[in-house]
Amino acid sequence: MTMPTAPALGWTTVATADGPFTVLYDDADTVHAAGWTESAEYLAGLIAPALRGGQLSRRPAGPVADAVTAYYDGDFAAPSGVAVRQIAGPFIAAAWSALRLVPAGYPVTYGQLAERAGRPAAVRGAAQCCVRNAAALFVPCHRVTRASGGLGGFRYGLDLKRNLLAREEPPPDLED
Repeated sequence: MTMPTAPALGWTTVATADGPFTVLYDDADTVHAAGWTESAEYLAGLIAPALRGGQLSRRPAGPVADAVTAYYDGDFAAPSGVAVRQIAGPFIAAAWSALRLVPAGYPVTYGQLAERAGRPAAVRGAAQCCVRNAAALFVPCHRVTRASGGLGGFRYGLDLKRNLLAREEPPPDLED
């Protein structure tokens, strides 16, 4: 039995208020990896081996880059409209799906993410979902915090996580 070949991946880097943001995606504009780096090779290393393609090629900006730009222009839901391809076991995959439904401005705890993924006791599994997420922003793991109110971890640093959460914070209620 032969394994299907992984698609060739293109990449583009978008300048953002938080620094360069690079996205690896296939010909169908499905994101395989993304993050705050200029290194496509670094991101390729985060992709599950079965999904890694051959040589990476720089591509002009398109719909995937447009979603990143829209996010930074205040449309925080724009990345959720882009398809993402990652593989993992059933719980991690369910947690990634649940995470894509967490609205900007309303972070959840690892326990709440575990519950939304169908296994309330799998708090450590919810944390692993974030650790194994190669598609930052498109699978918004920055929206998961500790039950104590602490930020938890983030591959790109806690200062960036804090900035993203502050950017997404809903405006204060003006009715008093």
